[in-house]
This record gives sequence, structure tokens and C-alpha cells, in this order.
Amino acid sequence: MTRYDNSYSRFVAFAKVVLPLASLAILATLFLFARGRDLGLSIPYAEVDLETLAREQRLEGPAFSTVTADGAELTLSAAVVRPDLSAVNVVNSSDIRGSLRFPESGAVTLAADAGVIDGPSQIAELSGHVNVVTTTGYDINTERVAAQLDVSKIESPGEVNAIGPVGSLTAGSMELSQDTESGNYLLVFKKGVKLVYQP
Repeated sequence: MTRYDNSYSRFVAFAKVVLPLASLAILATLFLFARGRDLGLSIPYAEVDLETLAREQRLEGPAFSTVTADGAELTLSAAVVRPDLSAVNVVNSSDIRGSLRFPESGAVTLAADAGVIDGPSQIAELSGHVNVVTTTGYDINTERVAAQLDVSKIESPGEVNAIGPVGSLTAGSMELSQDTESGNYLLVFKKGVKLVYQP
């Protein structure tokens, strides 16, 4: 039988026996507690309506980008897009954001509550609360805007309210397009323009 002549050697010999036994006891206790739990209830599930997802066709967070014939870059994104069941290549969108960046300089940002993107007609019709902001300092609000997808043209057929560098104004309609002669992009307010000049 081995004899130990100091306390350190006795402690090491004691630990060689006690520590493995303690680890076995801890493992056995963990397995016993694990068997008592219902693992099926601990798995989280997403609370979604599976029937609605199966019935509806939709796409969340899509983005569309194109270059117009005059070289401007048009981008559109939406929170949710659903196909229009009554027309081919037409989608209904909600919470639309977009921008039109001109080739040389300048840009226009768009925001709307809803919209319809018509592929065959190459038109995006924005509706609800529509906001148009230009880098030249105009902040325009209206209820409807039509943006061409193939050329740089944005127009509002209804009443617009705008705040710009010269003051606030209202008009019966608005159009942003490229001038064919100069090549510059012009913002034109039409039909009974009323301007409150702020010097």
C-alpha cells in the first residue's frame, strides 16, 4: 500500500478519487432533470396565418432599378408588392420609396403610401400621401404622381402644394421632365399657380 508522507500528496490522492465521482454525480443529475422537461413546448414558433400566406402571392421588401433613355437612374422600393390578378405584369405596392438621379447632377426622391407599377405601360402610379423632394430645394406634396419608367418624367395631374427657395406655392398640376432643346431637367408648375413670395 502506498504511503504519503506529506499533506499535499494526501490531498492529490484524495482528489483523484473524489473529483471523478463528483463529476459523475453532476452528469447524472443533469440527465435526470433533462428527462423531466417537455422539449416540445420549449421550441418557439412564429405566429403567422399559414392559410393567408398560402392564399396570397406577395413579395416583401423588393427593389427595382433601371436606367432611363436619357441616362438617369431610377430606383423604386416597396414594403410589400402583390400581383394584380386582373392584369398581367402589373403589381400593387405599399409604402413606396424611390429616387431619380440625373446623369450630370441633381436628383429627386419620391415617397408614397401606395402605388401601381404597370410593366407594359412603363408607368409607376403613386397615390395616397405623395411627397416629392428635389435637390434644388423644392418639397412637393400631392395625392397622385405618375412616373415614367423608360424616360425621366414625373407628373402630377392634380393639385400640388410646394415649398421652394422662393416661397410656398400651389398649382393645379406639376411636371418634371427633360427639355428637348437644352437637355436640362425642368420642374414646371401649371394651371392656376399661386405663389407666396418669401424674400
